[in-house]
Amino acid sequence: MNQNTPITPRPLPLTADRLRAALLHAHRPGAAPAARETEAMITGLAALAVHGFSSAPPLLALDRIDVLVPRTRRLRSTHTVRVVRAHDMPEPLELGGVPVAPVARALADAVSALTDAPTVRGLLTEAVRGGHCEPGTVVRELNRARLLNRPHVVDAVDSLLAEGRGIAEERLYEMVREFGLPDPMWNVDLRLPGGPHLGGVDAYWPDQAVALELDTRAPRQDDDALWSEYTRKREHLERLGITVVHITPRKLREAMDQQATVVRTALMAASDRQPAAYVVVLPR
Repeated sequence: MNQNTPITPRPLPLTADRLRAALLHAHRPGAAPAARETEAMITGLAALAVHGFSSAPPLLALDRIDVLVPRTRRLRSTHTVRVVRAHDMPEPLELGGVPVAPVARALADAVSALTDAPTVRGLLTEAVRGGHCEPGTVVRELNRARLLNRPHVVDAVDSLLAEGRGIAEERLYEMVREFGLPDPMWNVDLRLPGGPHLGGVDAYWPDQAVALELDTRAPRQDDDALWSEYTRKREHLERLGITVVHITPRKLREAMDQQATVVRTALMAASDRQPAAYVVVLPR
């Protein structure tokens, strides 16, 4: 695994005591315990190891511990502790009695020091596949850390978004099946007869003129343009009398029953609406 920052070649045991010792390096002398907890937390690869990432090196294999501190702290990295400064400190998680950065933040801090593309891809993929966080949350942190201009990170993000979309689609199929919703037409394009392309949707119920779209967008440099395009498509479909149901992967994961109710309500309300315009449905 390649890292931008040189590390000492002799690994030292990383036990809970050693993690606490690394945090002690970042604590302000004389600070009260409560203040210390907000001053520093474990981040980077060490934090991911604590979170249980199998794609992160085991703690015993790491030579350095990344410690996240407020940017105003005057500290220097040592051969065993790398100081990572933050403008905004996240809320730490208490794991094993040690404050640890949330997964998305720990990922961004780890990726900032990695140049090995397969390692970066593996970490990001495990974050989504393992249910640690949603792709959008990860990409938001990478964007905040200004890492989306690195080619190997961009490639990993593309894989991450594909992984996240695949998981979200499987959950969508499960929702329709488990909650007894009518089978829709999956992954189709909508067009006006002899007219323009209206856009693709993830599911469409033609008898009720209800379309469902998974929002798997993630914050990128062109996010404003993507959002504008999505909004135009939705408004155009609704002007034609087509109801558009918008679901995020997070809502599917955390409240699938509620999303099923939203879809069922839209389908039942079809009889109370004016008939929608006729559209041509094509496989996407």
